[in-house]
Formats: sequence, C-alpha cells, structure tokens
Amino acid sequence: MASGTIQLDAALMQAITDRRARVAVIGLGYVGLPLAVTAARAGFAVTGLDIDATKMTSLDAGTSYIDAVSDADLTAVAGRFDWSTDFARLAGADVIVICVPTPLTRQREPDLSFVETTTRTIAGHLRPGALVVLESTTWPGTTREVLIPILEAEGLKSGADIFVGFSPEREDPGNTSFRTATIPKIVAGEGAMAGDLTEAFYGAVVDTVVRVPDTATAEAVKITENIFRAVNIALVNELKVVYDAMGIDVWEVIRGAATKPFGYMPFYPGPGLGGHCIPIDPFYLTWRAREFDVPTRFIELAGEINTAMPRYVIDRLRAVLDGATGRGLNGADILLVGVAYKKNVSDMRESPAMRLMQLLEEAGAKAQFLDPHVPEIPPMREYGQFEARAAIAPEDVAAAGFDAVLIATDHDAVDYATLLDLGCPVVDTRNAIANRGLPLTQVTKV
Repeated sequence: MASGTIQLDAALMQAITDRRARVAVIGLGYVGLPLAVTAARAGFAVTGLDIDATKMTSLDAGTSYIDAVSDADLTAVAGRFDWSTDFARLAGADVIVICVPTPLTRQREPDLSFVETTTRTIAGHLRPGALVVLESTTWPGTTREVLIPILEAEGLKSGADIFVGFSPEREDPGNTSFRTATIPKIVAGEGAMAGDLTEAFYGAVVDTVVRVPDTATAEAVKITENIFRAVNIALVNELKVVYDAMGIDVWEVIRGAATKPFGYMPFYPGPGLGGHCIPIDPFYLTWRAREFDVPTRFIELAGEINTAMPRYVIDRLRAVLDGATGRGLNGADILLVGVAYKKNVSDMRESPAMRLMQLLEEAGAKAQFLDPHVPEIPPMREYGQFEARAAIAPEDVAAAGFDAVLIATDHDAVDYATLLDLGCPVVDTRNAIANRGLPLTQVTKV
C-alpha cells in the first residue's frame, strides 16, 4: 500500500508540474469562475461545473457574469477552459476544487448542505490518485470531519488512495489592486503528501503560496480574517451611534485618527454588513466553539451590533422625515441609492440594502432603487418578494417626487449632485456626499 501511495502521489505531482493535470472547479460563482480562468491561464485544462444552466448559457455566449472576469479573460483561455452541468465529467479530473456556498440557516447556524451534496457527487466519480480541495469558508475541522468521511464512503482512503486539502478563497469583489493570481494563497493538506500536492497545484496557479500545518489551521485562518473585520466594523458602527448622540461626526473622527502612522487601522461604518463572508463566517466559529463549551461573547456581540444597523438607519431616516415633513415613513417615497453590498460591483450577496428596503416597506414607505450596476434585483435566498424589481432610470429620478434619498452604497457612477438637486433630505450612510466635496446642507450622515 505504501508503495502504491507513493506512486499515486508522484504521478499526480508530476502531472501538476507538467501542467498535464486535469482540473475541475465546482461552483462557477464569484470564487470558482475567477479560479477556473486563472488555472487555465496557468496552462491547465479546466472544466467548470455548476448546476445553474443560465451560467452555461452566458459562458457559451462568451459573456462573463462576474465583475472579476472579463469577456476578454474568457477569450484568452479558449481551448483550455470549458464548462458543463454534467458532473459525470468529474471522472477524468486529477484535481477537484470545491467552490460552493456555505450560508447560514434561518437559525444562523452553518449550512453545509451545498458542500455535503457536492462531496457526495465527487465521491461517486472519484478515481485513485486525485486531489480534492475545499475552498468554501467553513468552521475549523470541516475538511477532516465532513469531507473525508463522505469521500471515503466509496472505499478510497484519504492519504492512501486520494488526497484532500483546504485552501480558503480570498476574493475581494471590486478590488482592482489584486486578482486571483496575485492574492497570497493559504494551503494545507490532510497529511504531508496531500499538503505537498495542494501546495504544488496552487503554486502553479498563483504568485504566492503560504502553507500552514493542517486543514483545521487553514480553515481557522479564513475565519479569523473575517472575524477581525466584522468585530472592527461593529466597533466603529457602535462608535457611530455614540458619537451621533453627542453631535460628533464619526467620519471626521476616523479621518483624524487615520493620520496616526502606527497603532491604528481605519474601519468605516455603514448600514450593515454585506458580502458572503463577513456577515456569515463569524457565526461558523461561534457555532463550532459551542461544541467545546467555549464562549464567544465578543464575536457574538459584534454580530448583534452589525445586524442591528439597518434598523438604526431606518429609525434615523424616520426622524429626518419627521423633522422635514412631519409624517415619517408611512406613505413616503424613498429613493434607495445602491443595492449591491459594496461600491462599484454588482454583487448582491447579503446586501444590507435589501434589509433596508424590507424595513422601509414594512413601515409603509414606497422604495425605489437606483444602482448603475444592478438593473434589477436578482434571485436571492432571502427577499424573494423583491426579485426582478427594476432600478429606476437616472433620467426618471427628478420627476419621481421623492420625499427622501437614502444612500446605502456609494457607487462612483452615481451623480450625487443630481441627487442634491432633488431638494429633499438625504440620509448618507457612506459619507458619499462629503467625500465628493458637495454641500451638506440637506444631508444627514448616519
């Protein structure tokens, strides 16, 4: 068995080194599609697999549906990258990378159903000598305790017949300073050989690889990165509430503090947390920690603060309207500016703007939205009532008669001066107006 294992390991290592290894990427979303294209650019033959046929239609037309991948990127890897909804094609893969969602349940507990279903599918097509790598963010121990038992159910043994690794995704939609290939990649394997193979594969695809001792450590690295951001955003969101009560502009406080060249890192408040990682990942660790009877009060408090921010914003908007019109939100026409979760992207995952829209309509307001990157609300796991709602055209804004403007996402392509020309109150959760040097007469920073 030892000799066979060494032969399998050596054969795959040589195939990776020579770029002969056939790669399958499962999940062609914000993580999987950039990875698939990057691996193909590195010289590998890559098959992308996804259950969403609409993605296949778009790719067939040579059209990317992800901001981080251009149509030209797809053209550049023609002949080395193909795609399918037929998971039987896994049978020919040497390296299989899992890039599927890891959301939360309605009870805010980890939902690994996508990972588990995908792994079962892989197990049915897995051949000896293959490397399986999970990229989906999850709780420490998932690779060892969830993936490997499923993969071994068909009789192949991890570390002997197959190799299993973990390498957390680090995509940052809208960040033009980094691409998949230039973001340092954390890698680990279950056992030394799996670690070597995982390191070799990613070392052939990206510029920098950072190996850590085991998959649980790698899983903890990603959780830690996002908890760091979530906790610091919660801190500045709480400071925003405190300073607002004191009549102090938190944005000016941050601007001043950020001039210190050491011991301070600026984080910025907002209407809530968005994206797939920061609103979700901390709860994966708090859930896991309960199994060890370890409290995570600090992390949970940060989650509570960030989750409460949309309601705080709506309460402040209500107060502004009370002062301006005396009628509050009931019957008010509100323009919600920006529904993507961050500026200059179309990514709607966990966008706090959707919670704002829900709260507005629950309060009796009519909410329309303006977003140059989102022409209509896409299907989402939550907020199905808003699916296919179309954005208002910029040229129609002036005639719509809005009672207030609520800026949730500060896209650069929005004409903020035109919003001020509407003459109604503007509630700005992103400091978008001040950042552009525009007058603040009718603006309330929240």
